[in-house]
Amino acid sequence: MQSVIAYLSGVVREVRENSAVVVAGGVGYEVQCPTSTLAKLVVGQNAEFNTRFVVREDAQMLFGFADADSLRLFDLLTSVSGVGPKLGLSLLSAMPVSALAQGLLMGDSKLLSSVSGVGKKTAERLVLELQGKVPEHLAAGAPSTGKKGAPVASTASRDAVDALLALGFREAQVRSAVSELLAADPDASADTLIRKALGKLR
Repeated sequence: MQSVIAYLSGVVREVRENSAVVVAGGVGYEVQCPTSTLAKLVVGQNAEFNTRFVVREDAQMLFGFADADSLRLFDLLTSVSGVGPKLGLSLLSAMPVSALAQGLLMGDSKLLSSVSGVGKKTAERLVLELQGKVPEHLAAGAPSTGKKGAPVASTASRDAVDALLALGFREAQVRSAVSELLAADPDASADTLIRKALGKLR
């Protein structure tokens, strides 16, 4: 996928649910971002993005990522038939890059289909087309694996995210905090995740 705008650096003017407004050269760009990138942004401070500019008949969208690994995986996801940039972004927002990459490498279609908007057939197609294409280094630091070597989908993490969202915290911050805690302790219970995430979010 070629991109007219491959990099963007500017001051964060606003952080929204799924995007940020970044001012560069006097122009405000709306950048669609995964939650892991949004969670790092601070209004009024400068930020840098690896970007993909997608043009369609009905829209022009700029997608931004805080690191090259996220962009690389985004490109791979959207190279699969039936997987558009919005769905690719949803997958990257649902779990850390390492967990997503390992799920693809290990053929864990069940993990992929647990993401909102990803059906069984789409998950199976992702696995079929990308299983041998995902660079192994992207899976470094992935959570502990189950019997078949695939990442264990954490019910505890989903419960923790739901509980924190119910308390009124922003989704981008919640998912980032829970992902960070899971990376440090993949076996943490929902109660532990909620308690520790509260310490980060407050």
